Amino acid sequence: MSSSDPAPRGSHAIPLLKLVNVWKRFGDGPSQVTAVANVDLQIEPGEFITLIGPSGCGKSTLFNMIGGLLPADANGSIVMNGVPQQDGELLGKVSFMPQRDLLFPWRNVVDNAILALEIEGVPKKEAREKALGMLPDFGLSGFEKHYPHQLSGGMRQRVALMRTFLFERDLILLDEPFGALDALTRAMMQRWLLDIWQRYKRTVLFITHDLDEAIFLGDKVLVMSARPGTIKCQETIELPRPREASVVTSQAFIAVKRRLLDAVEEESMKTFAAAEPPR
Repeated sequence: MSSSDPAPRGSHAIPLLKLVNVWKRFGDGPSQVTAVANVDLQIEPGEFITLIGPSGCGKSTLFNMIGGLLPADANGSIVMNGVPQQDGELLGKVSFMPQRDLLFPWRNVVDNAILALEIEGVPKKEAREKALGMLPDFGLSGFEKHYPHQLSGGMRQRVALMRTFLFERDLILLDEPFGALDALTRAMMQRWLLDIWQRYKRTVLFITHDLDEAIFLGDKVLVMSARPGTIKCQETIELPRPREASVVTSQAFIAVKRRLLDAVEEESMKTFAAAEPPR
């Protein structure tokens, strides 16, 4: 396998994840809100899929359903490895990292990283040995005994990501993990994440509000519509891997961005219009 290809994509008969006509409504009667509507989505093993859309379009709701934290409405289906998932069955089958790192201040780097393994019943000594072996890949060598308050924002995110990768699941959901970082740290973390993804060969679904980030990271970019959120369009990213930072100034990158920008801005304007008070 070529080093530029982190995993065989598109060659599997059965997708890792398939969503068919997925909806999510909250409340009843006149006050009911439809957050997600008629979402169809297919992810192949090894793909890096990025998801972008305006605020409030249902991206996090969709993630919570895929992660098993919220049940999807009964009219749709979520299928993993060819098996339809019922309410509660997805919980624990995917790794899920929310926007905040959620590190415990009283636990050091290693003990924060092994939390999910401990919950699964892995003996602490075994879990720590596994985490210690991953420290170099995550740029945390020498920091195993440090506590969260002693780490930079980027290092805290690396600890949270290491915890997510240690929880060995084929699908990883990342909900804007770099959103709170400064631009320089964010760019460095993006390149680092692609390196980790290539090394560990997991499947990633990644939420972002940053179109450049979505294009730079993704095999495919999915654009969600304004609420109720559905998949408005999909763009396959043909930029070669591994991707250098300079790719964002290439003509190919700019052409993709121009196509996607129209779709994203159209949905953002719908969101702004819906939020304006009636005149």
